[in-house]
Amino acid sequence: MSDKQNNPIAFVATSVIPESPPPARDTGAYKWVRENLFSNIPNSILTLLSLALLYSLLSNTLPWMLNGIWTTSSLAECREILDGKSGACFSVLTERWNQLLYGFKYPTDQYWRPNLALVLLLIALAPVLFFDLPRKLLAFTVVYPFLAFWLIWGGAFMVPVVALVGFAVAAVVFQYLGKSSFAAGFFGSIVAALVIWKIGGMLIPEGASDTAMLSAVPSRDLGGFMLNMMLGVTCVSLSVPLGIALALGRQSSMPLIKWICVVFIEFVRGVPLITLLFVASVMLSYFFPPDASVDLFLRVVIMITLFSAAYIAEVIRGGLAALPKGQYEAADSLGLDYPQAMRLIILPQALKISIPGIVNVAVGLFKDTTLVSVISMFDLVGMIRGPILASTEWNGVYWELLGFAALLFFIVCYGISQYSQWLERRLATGHR
Repeated sequence: MSDKQNNPIAFVATSVIPESPPPARDTGAYKWVRENLFSNIPNSILTLLSLALLYSLLSNTLPWMLNGIWTTSSLAECREILDGKSGACFSVLTERWNQLLYGFKYPTDQYWRPNLALVLLLIALAPVLFFDLPRKLLAFTVVYPFLAFWLIWGGAFMVPVVALVGFAVAAVVFQYLGKSSFAAGFFGSIVAALVIWKIGGMLIPEGASDTAMLSAVPSRDLGGFMLNMMLGVTCVSLSVPLGIALALGRQSSMPLIKWICVVFIEFVRGVPLITLLFVASVMLSYFFPPDASVDLFLRVVIMITLFSAAYIAEVIRGGLAALPKGQYEAADSLGLDYPQAMRLIILPQALKISIPGIVNVAVGLFKDTTLVSVISMFDLVGMIRGPILASTEWNGVYWELLGFAALLFFIVCYGISQYSQWLERRLATGHR
């Protein structure tokens, strides 16, 4: 008799068979390398060429960096220690770090002031950048610009207090008069702020001091990477709301407002920034009253803000155009007026779509702050090209200084880029 006849009932497994591990070529680093670097013949060739180029760069750069000198007081001493060997002279960074970061005129015993302003900047930006934080923290964000002005420039504490009171009164007047007419609220708030500032200026005569007095530092003494950071943060903060206003004005149904915005945007976008900086340095002071001495820093901020606002306006206009017409019709069907529709429905969606473009403009603007060196403002690049390379001790040091400048700008711009990508994922900008 066969086995089948002896065992007529088939065997049924009483437990799950353990899973077998996947093949080695489908897991781990081997899988990543095969799929991303050597997935086909063209990619394999490009990978090999890239590795060869990387090896060539590192084989020449790493010995130069690892043999770097950090403790000398001049380039000549670096060359004596190296004795013909390849090596960097990083001593220029240890000797002139304060000039690279703060300029060569800012008081050395007052470096704590811009450092504290930078720390407070991070705290003030937190509720704006990370909207999960309590909204009460926005009160400090509003106060921060006036506090930072007092910390960096110094002087009597009552000066930024009066400026803050003027803005607060202007906001109250705009909220009260704007209910009946936007124009009345706008011009009324300006008049109210000017009146408060005029009265405050009479109460705080020139040369007056108070218990919270800090030594005054003129704008011409600002410099280094601190100046780049100040220009970047200030101009980006001011250009975004101005760009939104220009974008809305360009789509206005009122011909006068529309054409003013169109002419302004197209003119500014057609002129190089360096030309506008020369205008700010030479000609802009003629547009102010004869007895008014407008600070060069303020003139540069005005020009860079107008320049970047024109580009941001075009980015936001693209976001507005990307919205389907049904969104505007939905706002009308809800009975919302124009300000309500823009604030509650249209602008939130348009700004989400415009995040990559706005970040692109912001990064470009921050890098373009180095152009102020052409109008004798000693920012980071201006310090390198001017006082440092002009000195006999460090004349001839280029790669170390420019590499340090590139590293600082890369850290800031890379941080902005990573935040924008996080924000896009958080807000689901792709409308998935």
